[in-house]
Amino acid sequence: MTSPLASRLHHTAYVVKDLEATRHFYEDILGFPLVATWCEQEALFGSVRTYCHCFFGLQDGSALAFFQFADPDDQAQFGPELASSPFRHIALNVDAQAQQEIEKRIADAELKQTYVLEHGYCRSVYVVDPDEMIVEFTLDADHVDEINAIRAKDAHSELKRWLAGDHRPNNDVRPSHLAAAAD
Repeated sequence: MTSPLASRLHHTAYVVKDLEATRHFYEDILGFPLVATWCEQEALFGSVRTYCHCFFGLQDGSALAFFQFADPDDQAQFGPELASSPFRHIALNVDAQAQQEIEKRIADAELKQTYVLEHGYCRSVYVVDPDEMIVEFTLDADHVDEINAIRAKDAHSELKRWLAGDHRPNNDVRPSHLAAAAD
């Protein structure tokens, strides 16, 4: 297997309705510092666009980035209306202490749209941001290296099997009571 060309996430970017509400959520509630704000005006996609681009730092130097446009027409064209799918989300790796702290912050902020999933290979805490994007905080299982080694060996064959119509699950590390519920 070849190693990926990218060393880590640099940033992931999304358009939001209200940068201040976004800043409050990510910085004040979740504790990600605002590390850069770029106010821009440039020709993009056939017009001059004026926008603000904010970056919230993560420990590894990567960032979550969010745009807001000055012109309502630009905002409408590129805006934050995301598909209402739980599969469209940001997932961030955390350790056990950080996950507990995030859960405490979510509870203290009395955020209602939150849930936890035990995937087997990880435990995930989900919360919804002000623009209805899901943010996932993932704590890997203690034996994640072993699990990842197994999945790396069969990643291509399992994809080929699934694409051919064999949709049987292969998550044998999910807690058994949850796996049965999914059947």
